[in-house]
Amino acid sequence: MPVGRNLRLVRIVLVALLGVGALVAPTQQAASAKSGPTSAPPIFVALDDVDPTILHDIRYTTRHNFVGRRIHGYREPLCILTRPAADALAQAQDAVLALGYSLKVYDCYRPQRAVDQFVRWAERLKDDRMKAEFYPDVDKSQLFEDGYIAAKSGHSRGSTVDLTLVDLPAAPQPQWRPSMGLVPCYAPYEERFPDNSIDMGTGYDCFDTLSHTLDPRIEGQAHQNRLLLKSVLEAVGFTYYPNEWWHFTLADEPFPNRYFDFPVARRALG
Repeated sequence: MPVGRNLRLVRIVLVALLGVGALVAPTQQAASAKSGPTSAPPIFVALDDVDPTILHDIRYTTRHNFVGRRIHGYREPLCILTRPAADALAQAQDAVLALGYSLKVYDCYRPQRAVDQFVRWAERLKDDRMKAEFYPDVDKSQLFEDGYIAAKSGHSRGSTVDLTLVDLPAAPQPQWRPSMGLVPCYAPYEERFPDNSIDMGTGYDCFDTLSHTLDPRIEGQAHQNRLLLKSVLEAVGFTYYPNEWWHFTLADEPFPNRYFDFPVARRALG
């Protein structure tokens, strides 16, 4: 029997026994796994298509975050959410606009690949370039135990959002540069990075117990501001996360047990 025919027969037998995937070169398999899914289910939408008045400050597309570099999967400064979550935020925006404020989102849907990057970063204990601002009083080795970093995030389910309130008209916000230095996230409002958020007692992504929504040490106007954000979001169906004043999840979320990994990009929405 010719050699070529023998090889074809061997291939047929292998496919039958092992499946087609067994004959794909390992490098191809790795490349396929690395690329990940590219499309979101139809229920996902861009928030600015639902309500273009809500401000965006998507920190993970920049270096101004606790890792200090742009985060995997964030291809555009875009807020993607499930449609029910986006609709609820639009209702909340109507409420705060009447009071002279606007919502501003920091993070919305978060790909699993980004969460994986956070986990790898947390394991590299010597990489503490952003410690002085985001976790000045927390030992990096404690980030998992203290609950600041986890292998799964509600953000990856598509109905969790990190956000704040901005006084209107919104003040301009400079782009962060390393030359600005790092100021502790719990420093007085006037000393922190000039985020145009109203004073919430700490900055965004502040790994400190002062970020707990109802921490009694946060008093005065900052305390009232947290309660306002909380009450407005709860009125439209969100629940708050006690450890982070900025973090809310739609109570009736469409995917309570499913985590997604498509990129943050408009083309992922089809």
